[in-house]
Amino acid sequence: SSHRFLQTDNRAKSQKTKLMENKVCLNCKKNFIIEPEDFDFYKRIDVPPPTHCPDCRSQRRLAFTNIFVLHKRPCDLCGENPVSMFASDAPYKVYCPKCWWSDDWDPFQYGRDFDFQRPFFEQFDKLLHDVPLLGLSLDYPKNINSPFNNHCGPLKNCYLVFFGVECEESLYGFYLVQTKSTVDTSLAMWSEWCFDCRNIAHNNRCIGVQNTIESIDCSFLRDCRNCQNCFGSANLKNKKYVFFNEQLTKTLYEDKIRQYDLGSHEGYKKAKAEAEKNWKNYPPRPIWMDLSVDSSGNYLFESKNCKECYEAVGAEDSKFLSMITSGPVKNAFDISGWGENMTLCYECSIVGRNVSDMLFCMESGLNAHHCQYSKLSTGGAYHFGCVSLKKGEYCIFNKKYPKQEYEILKKKIIEHMKSTGEYGEFFPMSISPHPYYETLAEGFFPHGDVGKQEKHDYKITMRASELPDHIADSTPLILKNIIECEKCQRGYRIAQMEFDFLKQMRLPLPRRCPFCRIDEKFKQWVKQMKLVDRVCDQCKKDFRTPYTSDEYPAILCKECWTEKYS
Repeated sequence: SSHRFLQTDNRAKSQKTKLMENKVCLNCKKNFIIEPEDFDFYKRIDVPPPTHCPDCRSQRRLAFTNIFVLHKRPCDLCGENPVSMFASDAPYKVYCPKCWWSDDWDPFQYGRDFDFQRPFFEQFDKLLHDVPLLGLSLDYPKNINSPFNNHCGPLKNCYLVFFGVECEESLYGFYLVQTKSTVDTSLAMWSEWCFDCRNIAHNNRCIGVQNTIESIDCSFLRDCRNCQNCFGSANLKNKKYVFFNEQLTKTLYEDKIRQYDLGSHEGYKKAKAEAEKNWKNYPPRPIWMDLSVDSSGNYLFESKNCKECYEAVGAEDSKFLSMITSGPVKNAFDISGWGENMTLCYECSIVGRNVSDMLFCMESGLNAHHCQYSKLSTGGAYHFGCVSLKKGEYCIFNKKYPKQEYEILKKKIIEHMKSTGEYGEFFPMSISPHPYYETLAEGFFPHGDVGKQEKHDYKITMRASELPDHIADSTPLILKNIIECEKCQRGYRIAQMEFDFLKQMRLPLPRRCPFCRIDEKFKQWVKQMKLVDRVCDQCKKDFRTPYTSDEYPAILCKECWTEKYS
């Protein structure tokens, strides 16, 4: 009996080995591997295995996602609300969020028959040019006083927030989840009253901290957890009154921090520079992966059996995920953005909130299911090759069909797409409505060509160098000025909410425009999504981390780092 069991087990292992396949990417020509469990997933959702490597698949999806670049372009329906993520000369019909979400137009009026004499993507591109697109990707019905943001869910009193969910009174941030009263803070979750922070969670009244969670009244920390009243330190856990990694008494700590006037621009720069110098003395936490098992990637939380996943929460049995704001996410591969109760989805960009069986979709969700090759399917089900449908079932190219007729036609179109080599592939980058250099793809896979920049006519009234050094010397008159950014020379204003925040927190006025401030943290985020091979200085184990030897010559693996600093 034991011998028969071993024979059966060996046969099973042999079958799995045969299923693993080495392939050459059709785009970059590099080798990549399709694992046995990958084939199981592709079979389950009935799609052919990919022909592009994971990086090239990610690049295609990101090439359709413009989050940060905004243009002056009035709504093509009401003529108002002149801000859009589409350039003024882009040959598309673009509606502002208020009009797009309204019942003042009918996306089904653009319905058309499928032409089996032409490729699918060619016909979809034409539909994409004809059907009104959402100028700013906002959940307008649930937004309150938050018109100038992009790719955001419910917001209240927010300004220039990009890729945010359920935020309030937050300004100038990217990837925010349930934040309140944050400024110049990105990649933040469940935090309040934070300034100039990155990769934080459950923080309150923190300034200039990075990779720090569950902390209060702290400034310029890196890789810290559950700290209170700490300054300029790294690798702390459960600490109070630590100053540049030195444990002090409460009285001595308060005397020390009085030496730093963070309300002064020069004082703030000095404190930040000294803190970053001190951080170099301590090896960084090599990877962030809390409450996750059998997984790989970085910034992966509360997840199980997830491979090569980055910035994801609450995922299970998934692969190649990124920018997942919250779970649960189960059985999903190649997803760039969103989540919030997702299952059986594949090759999608910015898709989420109660979705299932979404394949090759963009900017879709909100209770949608069983959609393929569609953009802006928000609600409804069984959409194939549709654009901007907010309801309805059994639709192909924005045209409704009886269920049985839909199933027959969909199957016929899929066979046609297989014959043209289109089915199983995400949309080609050539039909993206955004220039490549304006999309997230440029950040991760730079082409170097910045293209033609749209000019803005700003009447600059003062230079950044002319701003008062100290916030105490600033008056509301500053709100009337258009300031020249010290980096890009773009004109910007100080918003009233920003001014009030800086006054209350005693922090200096910014010298750079909001887009330069956000871009700095975005570039740091891109870097931490790419891992390099290192060897632990303590146990000599091989591992992966975003930190190169040039940045941190001394490095520890996660196990050694945790043992030393926990």
